[in-house]
Amino acid sequence: MRIHHLNCISTCPIGGALMDGQTLGLRGRLTCHCLLLETESGLVLVDTGLGLLDVSMARKRLSRFFLFLVRPEFRAEMTAHRQIQRLGFRPEDVRHIVLTHLDFDHAGGLDDFPQAKVHLLADERDAAVAQRTLLDRMRYRPAQWSTQPNWITYPSTGGERWYSFEGARAASGLQDEVLFVPLIGHTLGHAGVAVRDANGWLLLAGDAYFYHREMDPGRPRCTPGLRFYQVMMEKDRRARLDNQRRLRALRMERGHEVTLVCSHDVLEFERLAGRSHAVPAGAREKDPAEQQLLWGPAPSHAAGR
Repeated sequence: MRIHHLNCISTCPIGGALMDGQTLGLRGRLTCHCLLLETESGLVLVDTGLGLLDVSMARKRLSRFFLFLVRPEFRAEMTAHRQIQRLGFRPEDVRHIVLTHLDFDHAGGLDDFPQAKVHLLADERDAAVAQRTLLDRMRYRPAQWSTQPNWITYPSTGGERWYSFEGARAASGLQDEVLFVPLIGHTLGHAGVAVRDANGWLLLAGDAYFYHREMDPGRPRCTPGLRFYQVMMEKDRRARLDNQRRLRALRMERGHEVTLVCSHDVLEFERLAGRSHAVPAGAREKDPAEQQLLWGPAPSHAAGR
């Protein structure tokens, strides 16, 4: 197993430092942290971020509300498709895509990998297809789902226990090296994806939290803008907050075994990727000048180890 960290198109939400805790000005900066895994079963992509068609046809594929609110930074070179090519692979070699959830900024690149099997929780598929509320219709974009015949769904219950989390199960065809870990709350079928390599476990917690300080064991905190955004987007508040508490406990008690990261925090991405969030994978990963942009030393899962 080798893990590559991809930022598949940043978003620039209204609020500046009220959102990301650091940016001066009207717009903040969030990543869309995806993983590319080299496994014995072939290439596996965990979330896709926004894709090439989103870049070229944003107004046709995405809601005007979210285009205004988060203003994605549409750079084709930051799509998973292009970053995979920069790393020396062929996009058609991606055999599996494992999704934390179907929000537009996590599933927009599905169209770029028409041959891949797509794995997700059944409750997420059902909620996205139902489109029951106006918010659902804005966050879930059927125009991004051309590969729906390739989707493989899994129940949120049953499965095995993974640390303190129930319902964990391996994605079909990936043995026990890639696990779904249900983290319901942000959406009704939201999951973390746990990946095991020689260094231990890496848990991409998706949108279970948004800001690194939310995982502080003593006095967890979140920026006002991201706190409001999480409340606006949540489907089950009690479950979301309970899962955040359990994630904090996991980091405090098992941090030597499990590296925890969410999808949208710039600091977490740069520590793990070993490069600036603005630089695509495979472009200048070894450039010493880029190391000056990092927030701190990278833990064991950094830089494609």
